[in-house]
Amino acid sequence: MKKLMIVMITGFLVFGFLAGNSASAVSNKSIGWGFKKGSGGKQAEAGKAYDELLEKYGAFYKDSPGKKVLYMTFDNGYENGYTEKILNVLKEEKVPAAFFVTGHYLNSAPDLVKRMVDEGHIVGNHSWSHPDLTTVTDEKLRKELDLVKEKTAEITKQKNMSYLRPPRGVFSERTMKVAKEAGYTHVMWSLAFVDWHTDSQKGWKYSYDNIMRQIHPGAVLLLHTVSKDNAEALQKVIQDLKKQGYTFKSLDYYEMGKGAESPLLTP
Repeated sequence: MKKLMIVMITGFLVFGFLAGNSASAVSNKSIGWGFKKGSGGKQAEAGKAYDELLEKYGAFYKDSPGKKVLYMTFDNGYENGYTEKILNVLKEEKVPAAFFVTGHYLNSAPDLVKRMVDEGHIVGNHSWSHPDLTTVTDEKLRKELDLVKEKTAEITKQKNMSYLRPPRGVFSERTMKVAKEAGYTHVMWSLAFVDWHTDSQKGWKYSYDNIMRQIHPGAVLLLHTVSKDNAEALQKVIQDLKKQGYTFKSLDYYEMGKGAESPLLTP
């Protein structure tokens, strides 16, 4: 009887501990982001399960199908010599963007990160060391995010950080919950293609055609700045999409829902 009581008490203590742990009450099942690509102006679709999970944590991957708005985002794991050209195009075309950076990028290219903020772009969190976040503890996950935020604040005028893109597009409900409690909104994407293999770039038209084929109202574009193809196609992409009636907005426009945009890039 005594042993039974000890087992029961231990069980209650463990249950109490788990219940008090904010992230432990939800699933840590690894999820790889995926969706049915858009085409012919029709929106990409991730499916009901994805949509409900993202909505639960205030995350998003596209805007309303009734809005011809686009969100330009870049993942910056490391610098490959093309970010300057991309920034030049964005400045000339007055297009706001979000750059999701890692610790490596912050340490190796601080001048470019500073320029991003100075020219009105958003710097988002791509984690410090680019791990699969579902494999790290809550404490480690928070540390990964804090380091990026703190280093960005150290080298730029951006003191707050609100947007997160999980490395490799891998997440779980637990990681979403931890990130949300830390003040982050997950920003996924509805337009992407294989553009990160630096040893197999295919020319500017490859990037251009992939973007124009998938484009749709409310799209969140994911491009990698390591791509020569992207850097060379970007201006024509932007100019041709403007001709189609699209406008480019900052992530704040979507998140705040009040038309908030980057002050330096508002037309």
